[in-house]
Amino acid sequence: MSEQEPVKRVTQRGLWFDEFEDGVLYEHRPGVTVTEADNMLFTKLTMNTQALHLDAHWSAQQPGFGGQRLVNSMYTLSTLVGLSVAQLTQGTLVANLGFSEIAFPAPVFAGDTLYAETLCTGKRESKSRPGEGIVNLRHVARNQDGAVVAVAERSTLVRRAPSGEEA
Repeated sequence: MSEQEPVKRVTQRGLWFDEFEDGVLYEHRPGVTVTEADNMLFTKLTMNTQALHLDAHWSAQQPGFGGQRLVNSMYTLSTLVGLSVAQLTQGTLVANLGFSEIAFPAPVFAGDTLYAETLCTGKRESKSRPGEGIVNLRHVARNQDGAVVAVAERSTLVRRAPSGEEA
């Protein structure tokens, strides 16, 4: 097989501001299966001493969660946003501007698989930063059974496509 120059090169990146479409739902795949080690490491790294995440014996005696340790909700939130990066913001995000209306309507346990989707809920050009725009996103995480386990509204600052770059 002879090596030829490619006709076109494509580098994986997120969407430029101009490529986001209000009202479009972006599904992020593959999902990720949460392990006990993920939960323990994240919980310890963030100094969260909540026994519901750390102490299997104590958690087994508590009502409400079937005797299981809960996955740290901040891990769930971080994973929810992380699942969207490759498709939406890799190399195009300038900054997260803020999160709002964060909710965890159902628990996550080790062994659950998380899937994410993001709805673009609005966008506008930045008044103070030419070449950038504000994109509002509604992230939703579902487990393997389709139950919603996390929701987060996020405001982001995203670059516009550089001149000459395909949008």
